[in-house]
Amino acid sequence: MQSRRIGDATVGAIGLGGMPMSIEGRPDEERSIRTIHAALDAGVTLIDTADAYHIGADEVGHNETLIARALATYGGDTSGVLVATKGGHLRPGDGSWTVNGSPDYLKQACEASLKRLGVEAIGLYQFHRPDPGVPYAEAVGAVRDLLDAGKIRMAGISNADLGQIREAQEVLGGRLASVQNQFSPAFRSSEPELQLCDELGIAFLPWSPLGGISKAAELGGQADAFARVAERHGVSPQRVCLAWHLAKSPVVVPIPGASRPETIRDSAAASELTLTPDDLAEIGI
Repeated sequence: MQSRRIGDATVGAIGLGGMPMSIEGRPDEERSIRTIHAALDAGVTLIDTADAYHIGADEVGHNETLIARALATYGGDTSGVLVATKGGHLRPGDGSWTVNGSPDYLKQACEASLKRLGVEAIGLYQFHRPDPGVPYAEAVGAVRDLLDAGKIRMAGISNADLGQIREAQEVLGGRLASVQNQFSPAFRSSEPELQLCDELGIAFLPWSPLGGISKAAELGGQADAFARVAERHGVSPQRVCLAWHLAKSPVVVPIPGASRPETIRDSAAASELTLTPDDLAEIGI
């Protein structure tokens, strides 16, 4: 697999999003661990998780614990795997999502994530979602403190707009390593944020990067374009979609979610798919 950079780390160009293995509709643990192992076998070295990836209020950190278990039981070398987790989003257990960006809470959440992951320092810690009740600089300031204290190796933000990216970069003293926003063929409103990350050399991690590919009605003719390009290359439209992401900028590292080994194997193979100028023109980069 080709590689890309997140801060001072080199990772495979395609990551793995862990959320589908821990929220509603999740598979049994055995299949999830096989999925993570299949990702590692395919060259994936970025695994994205969050303490909020769970269902019940009594299982906070379900996905972090699952990933730690999968890494511990993998037969190969995992020293080069970057586990990225997040804090500041909560699930009270009734199906809803809430936010808490208070500095004290974020620091406590980080400590809990450290224990679940079984590491001395988290590879990439991301402020999950802005909290309207907490000044953004204060929340990111907590992440900066964690970075300065050596609790985390790199700092990132998620679900951020242009102003928040610039503010986080300032608060962190130029050490913002990544921005994780929703971005896909069906959801392109974060295009300006992607472009800013490209200008600043900050990794951009699209979450839900395959959005709309299987639903032609959402994309109109564009879904057909992905299908046509896929047919020419003899691959899935999903693989073409991830290759399209990679073609947009060298700072892009998609993190498709998966809960089946065959799904992440197909996604990982996108790193070796080179789309032609004609392909990209047909899709509309």
